[in-house]
Amino acid sequence: MPRSRTCVLILLLPLAFVFYLYMSLPSPAIVEQSSYSSIYHISVKDIEGKNVSLSKFTGKVLLIVNVASKCGLTQGNYKELNILYAKYKTKGLEILAFPCNQFGGQEPGSNKEIKENICTMFKGEFPIFDKIEVNGENASPLYKFLKEQKGGLFGDSIKWNFAKFLVDKEGNVVDRYAPTTSPLEIEVSPSFPHPHTLIFVSLTTKGSV
Repeated sequence: MPRSRTCVLILLLPLAFVFYLYMSLPSPAIVEQSSYSSIYHISVKDIEGKNVSLSKFTGKVLLIVNVASKCGLTQGNYKELNILYAKYKTKGLEILAFPCNQFGGQEPGSNKEIKENICTMFKGEFPIFDKIEVNGENASPLYKFLKEQKGGLFGDSIKWNFAKFLVDKEGNVVDRYAPTTSPLEIEVSPSFPHPHTLIFVSLTTKGSV
């Protein structure tokens, strides 16, 4: 075989190997793609393991949060989520808390232990749901839907505990907030149910990840 042809083959082999590896990887877009057209078509399980259709929240503004009991963000987030819920639960707001152990193993307990922590230690009164995964092949259908509707600045995946999604009363995912975003900062969003009026406007996803 001519020397020039041998050199070309040697150069092409690494490229062919890289291409093979790329084609062998599962596509994140396919793995995490939601099959739902509306959040109200999705059912989840509550902390007791009972099925809950999200259609029961039709007409409500939803703040959906992946929570953890042993995170550095836990105390501050629960404190402010409680403040928001006390202020707006009679004005059309529901906070939906989904425990998740994917980030640093910071929600390791059973559902019973998680419920006791949230209700007793953190005084949470908002709905708590079954522990779920928010990223990867086994991600909850709800989180596949949320990420599909509102991607982050550095990819669609959830980056840490206490990422937040705001859903308006029509079921539109209008905002996504970083884990470090204070819940009280969300109160100033025009999408939030303010006293005496409900205004729903889609915003630029400032601070989303």
